[in-house]
Parts: sequence; C-alpha cells; structure tokens
Amino acid sequence: MQIRLWDNNLKVRLVGEALFNMLFWMFFPFITIYFGTALGNHIAGILMTVPPIFGLAGSLLGGALADRIGRRPVMLLGASLQMAMFALFAMSSSHWVDYVAFIGIGLGGAIYRPASTAMVADLVPSENRRQIFATFTTANNLGAVLGPALGAIFFFHYREELLWTCALVTLLYLIAIYYVVHETLPTTVKSQGGTTSLSRVFKDQCKGYGIIFRDKVFLIYTLAGIFALVPIMQLDLYLPVYVINHVPAQALFTWNGESLMLSSTEIYGWLLGFNGLLFVLFILPVTKWFNSWKERDVFILSSLLAGVGTFALGLNSNIWYLFFITIIFTFGEIVRSPVTQSFISRYAPEHARGQYLGANSLQPTIGKFLAPVTVFLSSWVMPMGIFSMILVFAFISIALYVYLFRIYVEQPHASD
Repeated sequence: MQIRLWDNNLKVRLVGEALFNMLFWMFFPFITIYFGTALGNHIAGILMTVPPIFGLAGSLLGGALADRIGRRPVMLLGASLQMAMFALFAMSSSHWVDYVAFIGIGLGGAIYRPASTAMVADLVPSENRRQIFATFTTANNLGAVLGPALGAIFFFHYREELLWTCALVTLLYLIAIYYVVHETLPTTVKSQGGTTSLSRVFKDQCKGYGIIFRDKVFLIYTLAGIFALVPIMQLDLYLPVYVINHVPAQALFTWNGESLMLSSTEIYGWLLGFNGLLFVLFILPVTKWFNSWKERDVFILSSLLAGVGTFALGLNSNIWYLFFITIIFTFGEIVRSPVTQSFISRYAPEHARGQYLGANSLQPTIGKFLAPVTVFLSSWVMPMGIFSMILVFAFISIALYVYLFRIYVEQPHASD
C-alpha cells in the first residue's frame, strides 16, 4: 500500500512519530549514565526498574480509554503529558525532578501508543497492516540509528536546548493531531458509550482486562511472546557483557600493511550499529517477502533465528563471524516486529481493540524484568551456559506458538 494512498491520519503520524522518536533516542540511551553520575550507579540501577511499571500501567489505561472515549483524545492526552514533562525536564535544577519528568515522558508515550496502533487497525484493511506497521517501524528505527550518535554530543553539552527542542516538536505534533487527525473509533463502539462516573469507568476497565486475561488464546500468546523476547533483548543486556569480557581486540580489516584495530568495546558498538542498520534497510522488504506467510510460521521462524543466532555468538570470537551471526538474530527480530501488532489488531474484538493492544505491552514489560537474569548469572555461569539458557527460552516460545495455533485457527486476510 503506497504512502500516497494512505489516510492523512497515517501520514501525519508517520512524520510526527519519526521526528519525535529521533529526539527521544538522543537522550534515552544516556539517561542511566546521567542518573548514575549524579546519584550513583547503585541508585540509578534501582531507579531504572520503576519506569517499566509506569509504562505498563500507562499502556493498560491508554488502551482502555481508547475504546471508551476514542483514539484521538487519548493520543492528545499522551502527547500533552510528554510535552509538559519535556518542558519540566528542561527547566529543572533537581535530579529528582528530572527523574519524575523522565517517568512522565515514558508514561505519556505508554498512554499514546495503544490508541495510535488501534487507529492504524481502524483505518487499514488487515491484508495491508503488516506493511503499514513495518513502515512505521522503519521510520522509528531511523531515529534509533541516528539519535544516539547525535545525542552523544547534544545531551551532555546542550541538554537544556535538546529538551526544549523535544518539547517544541511534541507541541507541533500535538497541534497537528488536533487539527488534522480525525477520530476513527468504530461507530458500533461509540454507540456503546455514555456518560458515567469516573469510578464506573475504572470499574469497567478492570472488568474488561479481567476478561482479556482469562482469554486462553491471548494468555498463551503473551507467554510465548515473553519467552521469544528474552533472546531478542540480549542485544542490550548480555551481549555487551560477553563481547567486552570475552571477545579480544582485533583488526576489522588490513590494507597495505595497516590495520584498523578495534577494542572489545568498539566491536560491540559496531555490532550494535550494524543491527540498527539492518533493521532500517530490511524491515520493509522482509515484511513484503513474508507477507503471504501464516503468522504461526513467522513467529516460529523469528524465535528460531533469534535463539539459534544468539546461541551461535558463543561459538567463535572472530569479528567477521560475529557480524554474520548478527545478521541471523537481527532477522529474527525483523520478521517478528510487524506481525505482533497485526496479530493482535486482527484477533481483538472491535469493541476492545485498544484494551487488547494495551494489554499486549505485558510482553515487553515482563520480558524486561526476565531478560536481565542472564547478566545476573554471568558472574557464576560460563558464556556457553548463558547462551544455552537463551536457546532454551527460544525453544519454549516455539513450543508455545505451536500450541497457540492449535487452539486458535488463523483466519485468512480479508478487508475489514
């Protein structure tokens, strides 16, 4: 589906979210270093465990409100909170206020995302959703590639100016949402609304999520996703520990007797950049290649590539071998990314689409708590033991996906 044929809602959000994501990645990778320098690494480590909890609460709330009051108002609420928190961060002279602002930025994004994703599902026929979600992912990952390189300069030397720029861009995007983006909440869902008390709204939300979490298909899907994400998340967790401690410094290439030598830390940086570059270059074509595949087969392939690829990292420390293996586990992440959103948007009933998309945030949230066990155990377990454990997580996810699609029959793509 060509971008020129997209609804204006999608065009505005593609540009706005891409710009915001680039600015976000200009400060996010350095926030732990920032708080660690100011408050100590021990305290910073504890503080960084709190934002995922607020993120989960924000996703659940945003998803429920998106089905209750509409996608557009929830997106405005999330963007407004982010803008206010960026401004607070820019004006603050206290690290504790900075921390509150950082949590607020994450909370605003968590409230925004389920409504944003639900709007895509409202507007796009199911057969085109993988391609649309892949396009959004590509735009976001461009920011993830460029942002850290720019942020290494701007965050530490021009932090106040960077944060004010983030606030200004978010304000402009907020104005664009207000004037250009129209509501997409299905009419059948709107008719079920009504003015009720705040307590009634929260009661209905709790009841709705209770039904979701008793949904066997969704529960198995969530568990499978958690185990599948553990290998994928090692790129930022155990991989740097392994590369820095077990991969020796070596030459990237030799030319006329001169060698470009890379330290262990630099090797990890190159692998990380290569991963981001692969994601940007290949997510759209890969999504197109696998568009005719059943979601079951894509999920299984993703877990297999991510698990086997991550395990294979421990078999050799040659830099070119590591680049090759990076291609394997990166493709495991690439093939999975668009399908997760399209699966939930198709599976969720129309009246609860936002709630299901909000509850889907359980996968990365629980995964973020479970995946660091590899780093914790690395002090006592040899690298191949850690990599073997990661492979076991991948095989568990494969078994769960096989079981999932035995109890849930995937329907063929059709226009909604």
